[in-house]
Amino acid sequence: MKITRRHAFALGSGVAVYAMSRAQAGFDGPLFNAAEGLDEFWIASDAYVYGYPLVTMEMTRRVMTNVSAPEGTRAPMGQFVRARTYPDASFRDVTAPNADTLYTTAWIDVGEEPWVLAIPDMKDRYFLFPMLDGWTNVFQVPGKRTTGTAAQTYAITGPNWKGVLPNGVKQYESPTNLVWILGRIYCTGTPEDYAAVHALQDQCTLVPLSSYGKTFVVPPARIDASIDMHAAVREQVNALEPVAYFNLLAKLMKANPPAAADAPWVAKFAKIGLVPGQDFDASRLEADFAKRIPQVSFDRIMLQIKANKAVRNINGWIFDTETGVYGTEYLNRALVTAIGLGANRVRDAVYPITLKDIGGNVYEGNNKYIMHFSEGQMPPVNGFWSVTMYDPKMFFVPNPINRYSISARQRLKPNADGSVDIYIQNASPGADKEQNWLPAPLGKFVLMLRMYWPKETPPSIIDGSWTIPAVKKVG
Repeated sequence: MKITRRHAFALGSGVAVYAMSRAQAGFDGPLFNAAEGLDEFWIASDAYVYGYPLVTMEMTRRVMTNVSAPEGTRAPMGQFVRARTYPDASFRDVTAPNADTLYTTAWIDVGEEPWVLAIPDMKDRYFLFPMLDGWTNVFQVPGKRTTGTAAQTYAITGPNWKGVLPNGVKQYESPTNLVWILGRIYCTGTPEDYAAVHALQDQCTLVPLSSYGKTFVVPPARIDASIDMHAAVREQVNALEPVAYFNLLAKLMKANPPAAADAPWVAKFAKIGLVPGQDFDASRLEADFAKRIPQVSFDRIMLQIKANKAVRNINGWIFDTETGVYGTEYLNRALVTAIGLGANRVRDAVYPITLKDIGGNVYEGNNKYIMHFSEGQMPPVNGFWSVTMYDPKMFFVPNPINRYSISARQRLKPNADGSVDIYIQNASPGADKEQNWLPAPLGKFVLMLRMYWPKETPPSIIDGSWTIPAVKKVG
């Protein structure tokens, strides 16, 4: 996909109208008075969109690894985060967290040597350990669907590594030095199941190849006091000034090179001083329009919810049919980064979201809504499904029963005809319906339907033979 000026203007009135409407803020200057300046602006915007996943991954890594020892949802480089409970409403490290699995995650740098990941026998429990490269592509995903649940060991190697691995260790080659292992193990959330999953997490190991089969001494970690550990990562990325953004992107591209397929497009970025393997030349970036690049570029990204051919809209539910592996679909890759960093491949998970009810109105928690499943029409999955509540920024919202998602594990109470209703509202629907209640905030909210390992034969969301029911306002 080529992200060109023509493509940007083709987004309905989208970016073009948005940019023109900002004339009072300075867009009526050289940007719109010279064709050359306009072209350079869109090249800079293309470069911003292109690099958004890599910059976001790095900023996320910094926050999640800036601790001296594993604690909560953070751990130093090369060490596992073993989340013992679901994230709560205070979690801000990653957008759209889930409350269905316990994360077992780690960040590693495979530039100097491979790292060896050992996964224990999961005893038929659903799990997956997707491995993301620096550009957010899932380059491998061991798990129940792909490799089964028996014990398994992998060496994650960098793009330039050559060598011989020990017997019984399978090689997974990363296209970049930066790797995020984003393991998820299904858990029902009961004390007994928490304990069972904790035992499995403790058996997951991660060591550099040079220490494989030996006693691994964890090196001391240093804390960088300059890193903002409180603001959401997306807010930090979006707040970067253009020169700082491109300086960081250029640095990251040295260790995490663009894919070969990107070469023809990346070559255009040289016009604004961005060349793979080199420092950013800020003198090539026109100062009179530079400060406008982040806002316009992020708006282009978010417009993909309506404009991207990979995005379907069914009954008010919007979902991306091309997550996890993006090729040259740079805008789509950036969109998924912005609203759901760490997304899996479609065969492993589909993430429909809904921003408005079937009447086209934004969700408000002081209203009452019902999501109705006819008998036999619950989400068709081989893994599990859930409906999760988020605020407009895609984070959990506090509620009196600490329920952030609802799924089959709540043992949903059926109606007399076998259908199932999920009640979505701020106040309890009553003791007899509370089992099927997904609490909402008083203000605006967003819903996400997670479908892990969706069925590929009818009924299936993948081929369109299963339709997501609409969320309807009632009362």
